[in-house]
Amino acid sequence: MDARSNAAPVIIKRKKVADGGGHHGGAWKVAYADFVTAMMAFFLLMWLLGATTEKQRKGIADYFSPTVPINRVSGGGSGAFGGDTVFSEQSLAQSGTGASSLHSTQSHQARGDLGAMPGGANAETNEADAAAFTEIDERLRGRSGESIVSDGLLRHIVTRVSDEGLIIEIFDVGDAALFLPGDSAPTETLREIAALLASVAVPVTNDIAIAGHTRARPVTLADNPVWDLSSARANRMRLLLEEAGLARPRIRRLTGHADRSPAVADPMSTRNNRLEVTFLRSG
Repeated sequence: MDARSNAAPVIIKRKKVADGGGHHGGAWKVAYADFVTAMMAFFLLMWLLGATTEKQRKGIADYFSPTVPINRVSGGGSGAFGGDTVFSEQSLAQSGTGASSLHSTQSHQARGDLGAMPGGANAETNEADAAAFTEIDERLRGRSGESIVSDGLLRHIVTRVSDEGLIIEIFDVGDAALFLPGDSAPTETLREIAALLASVAVPVTNDIAIAGHTRARPVTLADNPVWDLSSARANRMRLLLEEAGLARPRIRRLTGHADRSPAVADPMSTRNNRLEVTFLRSG
């Protein structure tokens, strides 16, 4: 046997030496990508300038220049409230002294002030009406002394002033209704309230208008009775006031509004079963 067959193999290592002429990392790729993106944006801008109208270009410019809107839904104006005034109940909290809605309620719109309203026949008439309305309101609420209304009846009554006059709103409370269900027959509660209103009407000479309102029915009926019911309830209130001593010529108007003017958001709420007795302005 050859003696060289037991010799260790020879391993040759070759070391690769990098010279200084290679690349210096990948930073140039990032710079090149930014350059290409900028060129694409530039050529896109040039194309848009040549292919769009002035109105379209303005729309694009507005898109890239956003502003913070104060009102999500514009009212057509450029002011801070989208075209509405600061007295609008849809713009600000409903805590003012006047109401812009003809049929405003305490739970939905701001209550009116008991002062004289502008635009009357003359200042003396306005002052006389304001004094009469204040006297009625204070007698009902006991602000100037002892209230003639018990707490049980007072919870049915809300007063407010509108352009038409002093509105005394009488409404159902959960456990105490003004009329029998679905009928115009009054309860004892309404009889007592009618007697009280007739008594507070004695010191003043303002005429009276009566409006009846009902809640909506849960289903659509072929013969919906709400119109006749609201009118019948308003007329029944007239009869109760006259029986309590109110002079018949002072009743100026009776109206039935059915369920078309709800006092609260839920049209089927019993709160919408109500009467509005309005002491009209003299002017």
